[in-house]
This record gives sequence, C-alpha cells and structure tokens, in this order.
Amino acid sequence: MSSALATQPEPKTVARAKRPLLTNNILLVSASVVLLLGPLAFGAVEPWAIFALQACAMLVFAAWGFRQWSNRELIIVDNPLYLPMTVFFALVLVQWVIGTTAYRLVTYTHLLLYAAYGMLAFVVSQTLRRSSQFELLAKIFTGYGAVVAALAVVQGMAPNGKLYWIVTAAQGGSIYGPYVNRNHYAGLMEMLVPFPLVLAASQFSSGNRKIIVAGIAALMAASIFLSGSRGGMAAFIAEIVVLSVLLVRKRDGSWRQPLMLGMFLALVVIFLVWMGGNALTQRLMSIHSEAREEINGGVRLTIDRDCLRMVLKKPLLGWGLGAFPIAYPAFRSFYTNFFVNQAHNDYLQLLVETGLAGFGIAVWFLVLMFRKAASKIGDWTDSATGALTVSALLGCVGILVHGFVDFNLQIPANAALFYVLCALVASGPLQESTRKKVVRRHNLIVQPVPETSEA
Repeated sequence: MSSALATQPEPKTVARAKRPLLTNNILLVSASVVLLLGPLAFGAVEPWAIFALQACAMLVFAAWGFRQWSNRELIIVDNPLYLPMTVFFALVLVQWVIGTTAYRLVTYTHLLLYAAYGMLAFVVSQTLRRSSQFELLAKIFTGYGAVVAALAVVQGMAPNGKLYWIVTAAQGGSIYGPYVNRNHYAGLMEMLVPFPLVLAASQFSSGNRKIIVAGIAALMAASIFLSGSRGGMAAFIAEIVVLSVLLVRKRDGSWRQPLMLGMFLALVVIFLVWMGGNALTQRLMSIHSEAREEINGGVRLTIDRDCLRMVLKKPLLGWGLGAFPIAYPAFRSFYTNFFVNQAHNDYLQLLVETGLAGFGIAVWFLVLMFRKAASKIGDWTDSATGALTVSALLGCVGILVHGFVDFNLQIPANAALFYVLCALVASGPLQESTRKKVVRRHNLIVQPVPETSEA
C-alpha cells in the first residue's frame, strides 16, 4: 500500500496564471468588427444604425475599461491626437451648453456620435501594440475589402435599383455596393485599399501571397473607378502619387517595390477594361464637361459661396455641429425642390458648423498627425510600424482629398474609420517580434562570400 502511494505524482503547488478574458487582440478585433459593420448598414446613416454604432462603441470602450479595472492598473498609451480631440469635444459642448448652435438637439446628437468615434479611435490605438496585430488588422481589412468590392462590382453589372438587390432606397440615389451614394462607397475603398497595397509592396507578404494581395488591391481600386465617383478617382490617384514618392524616397536601389506597383496598376487597367466597358469610357469622357459645368456656375460652387456668407455671419463658433441643414435655407441663393442637407465640401461644412475655432482645431489635429507620420515612415517596407503608418496615412490622404468635393466625413461609418486611421497614424511604435524580423530580413538568398587565397 505504501509503495503504491509513493508512485503517484505529487500535486502541483503552483497554479498557472489565468489568461485574461479580454486580451488586446479580442478588443482590437471587436472594435474592427464595429467599424466594418457600419458600411454594411448603408454607411450607418439611418437612426437604428447610428444607435448601433454608438452602443457598440460604448460597449467596446467599457470592455477596455473593465480590463483595466481587472488588472488593478490604468495603462494609457499616449497619442498626440488625444489633446485636439478633447479640445474639439469641449468646443462642441460649449456650443450646446451656451446655446450658440442653431439647433441644440441636433448638436447634442452629433456630440454623442463624435464621442463614439473617439471611443473607437482610443480603443484601437490602445490595443494595437504589436507587429502581429498590424498583420491581423491588415488581413481583416484586405479580406473585407475584397468581399465588399466583389459585391459592388457584381451589383454594378446586374443592378435592379435596390441595395443588396432587396432594400429600396427611401430617397433614391446612385447606389453602389452597400451605399446609396457611389461617392461614399469610393470613400470606404480609399481607406481600405492601402492595406493590401502596402502588404504587396512590403516584406509582410511573399511569393504567391504577394500576388494575391496585389490582385485584391487591384480589384478594390478598380471598383472605385467602376463606381463612377470623380472625387474617388482623384483621391485614389493622390494616394498612388504619395505612395510613389515614398518608394522613391527610400533610395535603396531595389527594383521590387516599383515593379510591384507597376504590376498593380497594370492589374487595375486589366480589371477596368474587362469589367468597365463602354460605360466606364463614357463616364471618364464626361468628367471634363461636368467639371467645366461646375466651374461655370454649378450647384456645388454656389453652395460653397453660400457657405462663406454663413461663416461671415457667425465666424468664431459657427452655427453648431450638425446644424448646417437647419441654418442653410436662409442663405441659399438658388431655387431647388431638393433638400440640401450637406455642403458637399467637408472643410467648408466644418467651418460653417464650428467656426474658425473648430477649423483651427482641425488644422492642429492634421498637423500633429502628419508630423508624427513623418517621424515613423523611414524604412516602412521592412518595419511593421512604418507599414501601419503608411497604410493608415494613405487612407487619410484619400479622404482628405475627396473632402474638397464631397461629404464622406458626414457619413458615420466612413467618419469612424477615418478617425481610427488618424489615431493609428499618430500612435507610437509597435513592438515587433525579433524572430519574425530576422526571418523577413533573411528571405533574400544570401550568396556565400568567396574565400581569398593567400599570395
């Protein structure tokens, strides 16, 4: 009996540390799911979708707070954009409290919406800390973009005037993909296509995988042109120009990245020729005449001039966040049966709604973002920090260019993704796995050094 007991293993006295339920990866994926469900809900422009976006953002933020409380410590990674975001929130709060807004209720609802944007941007920038998480996020955005772009292209080839071939748009529109407005679909793709494009141009993909992600990026880019959005086309061209400058700036003598960019552009042309046909050709030929019509007195330029008159009336604090459609009818200088609910220029609308104070904060925000980006993109094709920065920066550049002729930042799904990308551009360096870094550096075949014979 005693010998039998002696052969039994001794019980372990040290218990294993429990793995936390809410890891950074879980929180990051949760926030990403919230961001990517918004476009599928028609851009999150309807009341139920706006409520869902706000509620889910609050839940994700509460989950991050619960994890901090469970760990008995508050760890916040600094980001230079937090300060202008907080100041802008305070400015809108002042508009609402002292009643300078033209409609307090709509300013209050927009204040809550911007709070949701801030929560998502905060959680993503707090939880994306390692290179493996950048690769995870890039794969999620690439796969999602491929599915949405394929859906949009198929729907464009066989349309029936309904969203998803099922839902009838209440006020009509130029439906493309999950959006009522093709320009807002283009805005989504402008922010997503840099991720597969940077994967293809960097060391984070190799072999057949590099070809696959380049093909996905080409499909997503081609869908921007197939949507017929002139602003989207201009924004994508701006992204390619910036990417080309970054490639030239490397000056490492490598031909691989320029070759990959050339192959990508060739794939885009092939997709356009194959799927675009005469409709795309006619759309491209009409751009010049439509642009000339705008310059000669189009509706958008008339709205721009009206906006400037609104700014002169309330220059400091503006008419209130979200109050443009309420205040604009008194300044409209043309007749129309349609309700003008947006300025079709994100910069002028920001100036009208928040005045010089809000516009100055926005300039401060963008200057900080670009300065932080400039300090991190040195060797971006080999660094996870640089690759993440360039991916997010290109998406921001696209929306900022598109913002001169449209209102993507008034679409909750697109605005939320934009502010998250801004926060990622300005975030700190990622922790990169030493093993993965060494593997990527040794992907190239190293030739043996020949021995020299003694004289």
